[in-house]
Amino acid sequence: MSNKNGYFDSNNRQLTDVFRELQETRLQYEAQNAKKPQKVHKVQKFSYQSSHRKTISISVILMILICAMIIAFCWSTSISAKDDSIELYSPLADINQSAVSIEINRHRLNAHNIITSNAALEVVKEQVIEERDIPFDTLYTERSILPKGEKVVLQEGVNGRKNVTLIRSYQNGELSNETILTEQKTMDYVPQIVDIGTSEFLAKIKSHLKDTLYLTKGSTLRENPADDAKEIVEIDKYLDVVLLDLPSEQWCKVSFEDVEGYLPTSCLTSATVSPTMPEKNRIQKLVVNLDIDMPLNQSSGLTLSDFKKIFTGLPNDKNNIFEDNYEVFYKLDKKYKINGIFLASIAIHESGWGSSQIADDKKNLFGYGSYDRSPYESSYEFDTYEEGMELVAKVLVKYYLNPAGTKIYDNERATSTYYNGPTVSDVNIRYASDPEWHTKVYSYMEMLYKRLEK
Repeated sequence: MSNKNGYFDSNNRQLTDVFRELQETRLQYEAQNAKKPQKVHKVQKFSYQSSHRKTISISVILMILICAMIIAFCWSTSISAKDDSIELYSPLADINQSAVSIEINRHRLNAHNIITSNAALEVVKEQVIEERDIPFDTLYTERSILPKGEKVVLQEGVNGRKNVTLIRSYQNGELSNETILTEQKTMDYVPQIVDIGTSEFLAKIKSHLKDTLYLTKGSTLRENPADDAKEIVEIDKYLDVVLLDLPSEQWCKVSFEDVEGYLPTSCLTSATVSPTMPEKNRIQKLVVNLDIDMPLNQSSGLTLSDFKKIFTGLPNDKNNIFEDNYEVFYKLDKKYKINGIFLASIAIHESGWGSSQIADDKKNLFGYGSYDRSPYESSYEFDTYEEGMELVAKVLVKYYLNPAGTKIYDNERATSTYYNGPTVSDVNIRYASDPEWHTKVYSYMEMLYKRLEK
């Protein structure tokens, strides 16, 4: 047993107290024998030997018990000769003329705790077979057609499987050790395959193959990736191409209006890097596609903002007639599927920018109804400019611009009374007596479209 201080005690006493009591008993015994006659000396000697044996026996038993506990549970103790020591006098001192000194370690063993903790220790071992993953490998391939540093997983990795035989050791229910005996693979892993980009050009413009790119300056599409290669076509600034391949950091293969060739990478950018490019591209296409032979029996594709930009601040529009009616031209463009810029160009040409007497007096910008012999008298009169603009749009759509039977406005169909084709040159044949009328009208169209680039 142990007391509350943790010392060994069979009757709530310390071992040193037992030795001290034995010594006191011996001294009392000797004092009593000193008063008795000499004849009882044998009894005294006999008692002395008996006490001596008893003392030695108790001491030996206690020492053996302590040593056994220390050896059994591998406790390491240190014994030092310090202040905490007592001397035990033995009757043998009379014979050997020496004293036996027993030193007490200041770090005393708690025998009760040692016995209890080790008695409760439970070690269990088990052999098990369990299935475990075999981690897959990742295979990387560098690709010049990807932006530098970008990774694309071509094949997802799948872990393999294996059966593992092992022994597990548990102490008091907790895993303390694990030893693998054998491993048997049951399924191979599937490696993960990853492409990693190396192109600094694509990283710079933040683009990939099949993306739309824009020209930052005019350039020549060539048959091969070289400055001296055969020219295919000139491409204007702001126009777009589709990226097909990247043979080097200096050249790329592109598609332009279904024609494939090579352009220098230095003249290309993307909408991600240059957000204004798509709008500039739209305007540039409108300007580039302007042609004297372009069909006029369809909407121009211009927005209301485009019409406002075109007609605001025209230097020759002294009375602001066209600026004030830009919305009308836009509306007629959409409603009747007629190019609104073409309609406005006719008005500018026929009215001298709205300065003619017919335009001023009769709100007739087109001189509609006029005959050469009496232009003023024969011309129509309208209450507003818009009224005359709408009538002329209807007439052009129904009689001049569309083949017979074409479905036009208000469920009507074109009669094609004066139809020769949808271009400004075709309209000229039956609409005006001046053979150069179409070139004059087209020159105004060019001037108005160019204003979009400002």
